[in-house]
Amino acid sequence: MPKTIKKCVLAYSGGLDTSVIIPWLKDNYGCEVIAVAADVGQGAELDGLEAKALATGASKLFIEDLTDEFVNDYILPTVIFGAKYEGYLLGTSFARPIIAKRIVEIALREGADAIAHGCTGKGNDQVRFELAIKRFAPQMTIIAPWREWELKSREDEIAYAEARNIPLKISRETNYSKDKNLWHLSHEGLDLEDPANEPDYKKDGFLEMSVSPELAPDAPTYIELEFVKGRPVALDGKKLGATDIIRKLNEIGGANGIGLLDVVENRLVGMKSRGVYETPGGTILYHAHEVLETITLDKATTHMKTKLAVDFAELVYNGMWYSPLREALSAFAEATQANVSGKVRLKLYKGNLINAGVTSPHSLYSEDIATFGESDYNQKDAEGFINLFGLPMKILGQMGS
Repeated sequence: MPKTIKKCVLAYSGGLDTSVIIPWLKDNYGCEVIAVAADVGQGAELDGLEAKALATGASKLFIEDLTDEFVNDYILPTVIFGAKYEGYLLGTSFARPIIAKRIVEIALREGADAIAHGCTGKGNDQVRFELAIKRFAPQMTIIAPWREWELKSREDEIAYAEARNIPLKISRETNYSKDKNLWHLSHEGLDLEDPANEPDYKKDGFLEMSVSPELAPDAPTYIELEFVKGRPVALDGKKLGATDIIRKLNEIGGANGIGLLDVVENRLVGMKSRGVYETPGGTILYHAHEVLETITLDKATTHMKTKLAVDFAELVYNGMWYSPLREALSAFAEATQANVSGKVRLKLYKGNLINAGVTSPHSLYSEDIATFGESDYNQKDAEGFINLFGLPMKILGQMGS
């Protein structure tokens, strides 16, 4: 028998899973259900959410605006590190911890004795949600319906919803599993489950943040991003907050077919999973920041940061945002950004990002030293350097090894 639960707070999006979970919780636990929706920049997906949540049985709905906090405290620290998980820019991975943290805060305030989420037992998000809950409310009961109920598929969920007159925005034909926030939109399921199938980027309604590169303009678009200590502060000469810069980059990048990723990734639970991601603004931001670092970071720091970025990305992907190690690595990354200020110009053309110039008051690049022309660099110095650097090779050669 299920544990007696009086009040449960549900991480609510209004999508298929959470729409079904509200009546399921009431049917199976007989508890009050409080829905919490986090605004992390998903836009129109929040329209009409309160009426829908109440109509399906929730006692109330909280809509929490977390967008600026999401950008400043989760997205930018990841961009600064240049962290990518197998090419994936972590759009869902770093959104889950901030959502879960706010849900815990509301659950504790409301006197709830359980928190529920709609993550499947196959995915990464169940781990991300539950590790955050354990960090901030270690005694809280967690309900994961996908690990309990008799429903076996999204088709079963649709049938369950239809039998209870629960309104849905999808059908069996458009039943992709999607996650959207300011940073990205992910697509999984249906024809994408077979890696042999090419995504139909030109299909109506498939892409939402981008266009297929084939449909992008025939003329390139130029942009200029300005950074101060690793953080974006202006776009095309106009000072803007980071959230607004990402919104603008989403528009510009999406129109030029930037940021589409089709990848088979290794999930935390051990299986491979195929997904298609749209991250137009994020792709531009990552690239511009990397370009600026090429002239502002020294070699040793750059190489160490690149190595640690793999570890950082795995921590974020695996739901360890609130771990001491993630916090320590972020402190390292912040320390590297003291001189990462300057401007980066890019040319966007049919899905491609092309470098078009970079400047910084802290540039380590010396044209005088690097030039093929006359300079202060004494080329004769290279002989002694090579003799010392190559000494182990010379000894090996003398030994006949």
